Amino acid sequence: MKRREPLTLDLTPLIDVVFILIIFFIVSSSFKKEEHALNLTLPSSTGASKQMEFKNITIELDQNTLAYNGEKVDFLELTRNLESISDKQKPIIVKIDKSVPYQKVVELIDILQLNDLNNLALVTNQ
Repeated sequence: MKRREPLTLDLTPLIDVVFILIIFFIVSSSFKKEEHALNLTLPSSTGASKQMEFKNITIELDQNTLAYNGEKVDFLELTRNLESISDKQKPIIVKIDKSVPYQKVVELIDILQLNDLNNLALVTNQ
């Protein structure tokens, strides 16, 4: 009487297929990039960065253009958009080009303060 050896599955081809699938999904996936309306050169900072985890408002300002959440607007349109915000504690990300005149920065901050929006984060390059 012969003893039979138990049948086992060879898992080597299965592991190869799994690795090929993982590589396929990594290569074929596209990663979402941040959308910017303006090409800004931000000033440098030595402080630590803080990541915001919830949906916030983004305002970008360069010498000639102003953008609100990725759309180009003027100061009047920005004022109208900011008046419609109900949550006054909503974080506002402000990106200002380093070549912008100080007067424009003051105008932008005045508009934000008139609408009681004081939760500002000024973005810089580190």
